[in-house]
Amino acid sequence: MNKLSIKKRAQILGLLVEGNSMRAITRLVGCSINTVTKLLVDVGEACLEYQDRTLRDLPCKRMQCDEIWAFCGMKEKNVPEEHKGEPGYGDVYTWTALDPDTKLIVSFLVGKRDNEYAEAFIADVASRLRDRVQLTTDGYKPYRDAVDKAFGRNIDYGVLMKTYGHTDKEGQRRYSPAPFASAEKKRIMGAPDFDQLSTSHVERQNLTMRMSMRRFTRLTNGFSKKIQNLEYAVALHFMYYNFGRIHKTLRVTPAMEAGVSDHVWTLEEIAGLVQEPEPKKRGPYKKCISN
Repeated sequence: MNKLSIKKRAQILGLLVEGNSMRAITRLVGCSINTVTKLLVDVGEACLEYQDRTLRDLPCKRMQCDEIWAFCGMKEKNVPEEHKGEPGYGDVYTWTALDPDTKLIVSFLVGKRDNEYAEAFIADVASRLRDRVQLTTDGYKPYRDAVDKAFGRNIDYGVLMKTYGHTDKEGQRRYSPAPFASAEKKRIMGAPDFDQLSTSHVERQNLTMRMSMRRFTRLTNGFSKKIQNLEYAVALHFMYYNFGRIHKTLRVTPAMEAGVSDHVWTLEEIAGLVQEPEPKKRGPYKKCISN
C-alpha cells in the first residue's frame, strides 16, 4: 500500500485547519476520501494524547469557559426515537476553556450539554491548573455545581449573564444573531474582580472554530457523520491553534506565551506526532523441500 510522504500529510493537514471540506481536499490534493479520513483520525488521536499530556500544571490566572454548538449525522429534530439523547446523534457541543492572557485553550470536551459533561469538563480544567484562578462562565446553571465539586472554595468565580432582544423579521431571527440587550455580572464564589469578568475572548474563539473547521459551518452538508471524527477534528484544530499558529495579538503562539512550547510548530511536526508502527520481525528462513 502506498504511504503518504510527510510533505503530503502536512499539505492535507494545512487544508483541514484552514476550513476546507474533506471532499474539497481530495480534489485539491488528488487522493481518496478514505486517505484524508484516516489521516485525520490518526493525527487527531495523536493531538488528543499530546495535549492531554502536555497541558498540565499551567500557571494561569484567569479562565473563560463556553460551549459551541454543532450536530452529528442529522439535526436534533430528525433523530430517531431509539437514538434520542445518545451522543453522536443530533446536537453536539464542544466545551472550551481559554486563558485570556495567553489565549491558550487549556481544555476542551466534545459531547452533550448537560450536568454530566459539565462536571467532567470543569474537573478536567481544574486538574490542569497550578494556582487559584478567576473563572468566568455564562449563566448556564450546571456550571455552578460543577465548579463547586471541582474547585471547592479555591476559586474566584463569577458569571456574566447576557440578555438578547428579539426581531420581528423571520429571516433575521433564523440566520442572524439576536440583538444584544444587556449584561449582568454576578459573584458566585470567592472574590472575583468584576472588571475582569468577561467571556469575550472565549466567545471570539467560537468564531475561530467556525471559520477553521468546515464541520462547524452553519447551513452546510459538511457536518460530521461520526462524533469521533468531530472530536479528532477539534483536537487537530486546537493543536494547530495552540502550537502552530502565531496569534495576531501576541506575535507568538499561545503555547509559547504560556511557556508550554519554545517554538512555532510546523505542520510536519504535527503530522509527526503519529507513531510509526514498528516493522514486523521476520522469522528464520526455511527452505521448502518437496519430495
